[in-house]
Amino acid sequence: MHHPDRTLAPREPVAPDPEPALPDDDLDHDRRRRHTRLWVVGLVAALLVTLPVAVGLGPVAIPVDTVAQVVGRHFVGVPPEATWTPAQESIVWLLRVPRVLLGAAVGAGLAIAGVALQALTRNILAEPYLLGVTSGASTLAAATILFGFGAGIGSSSLAGSAFIGALAAGAAVFLLARVGGQMTSTRLVLAGVSVGYVLHALTSFLIFASDDPDAGRSVLFWTLGSLTLATGQSAVVNWAVVLATLALLLVQARPLDALAIGDNTAQTLGISPTRLRATVMVVVALCVGALVAASGGIGFVGLIIPHVARLCVGTAHRRLLPVAALLGAIFLVWADVLARIALAPQELPLGVITALTGAPLLFLLVRRLNPTH
Repeated sequence: MHHPDRTLAPREPVAPDPEPALPDDDLDHDRRRRHTRLWVVGLVAALLVTLPVAVGLGPVAIPVDTVAQVVGRHFVGVPPEATWTPAQESIVWLLRVPRVLLGAAVGAGLAIAGVALQALTRNILAEPYLLGVTSGASTLAAATILFGFGAGIGSSSLAGSAFIGALAAGAAVFLLARVGGQMTSTRLVLAGVSVGYVLHALTSFLIFASDDPDAGRSVLFWTLGSLTLATGQSAVVNWAVVLATLALLLVQARPLDALAIGDNTAQTLGISPTRLRATVMVVVALCVGALVAASGGIGFVGLIIPHVARLCVGTAHRRLLPVAALLGAIFLVWADVLARIALAPQELPLGVITALTGAPLLFLLVRRLNPTH
């Protein structure tokens, strides 16, 4: 902004500071670093406690010590004598361990995707749904379930179709938002909303056109989110995707700080807003595509968790991203536990749980916002 007293300003442009003030730069760095370290250590400990407890909870409750023994036997071969039933071992190792690990990966990935999108668009309501990626995955998944599209790629046809649909939707948003070689926040939001609505309507049409009510019910359940398709392989793959995405976004943490303030600030630091948006868009689309392919459409995680993380450690992305990832992982694991036990033995769609818990949190956050924003 220009100085209000123009008569005191020099006639020639004033050179900007070497490093304009970015989020949290006015705070003591050592204190903020210690504060963030405490949050990270505490959340890691909470996640390590959450994982075995969540594995033991469900329609069939299994003691935590039994969970630890089963997992220990499969990982390191101990204890030598089984003190559990074969059914308990199957539930723990084949069903719940992959499910809980996948849930943690999906929660972490959606949270960091939400952080990145809110910086790109400077929109506090931005989340992965904004990309239209979730809708793209849902559309091709619906086509696979209802009409056998993609059946030729074997048992992975559903996940493969969802991933292709997610990437195609992300590419469409990218192309629509990039006009004249430039990509602005407003065009990015409008392109994402437009693509999302079109694909959502197409999914609804596919369900309506199908004459198989059971398949339609399956599509509806999948589009609302579920971890029932979790396998050990999908959990490992999605954790690899999330960790790679987190590393790439941490490399761009400082540019994201600048972009969150405004394009002018980014350009002052020698950052191309268009190039940064394109790079981060591709990274986020790949990540969300993989997550949606494994878990379906899960809302509110990418919207709520970034705001909660900012209340914990501030707005600087080098602190915000890891804390958001840990909070997202813990949140979604417990949301899945609630989905399993709320109406046991019937299971609720995961998206219903995240919406019911996320909406009150959103209301509280709205009340805390500065009215000038």
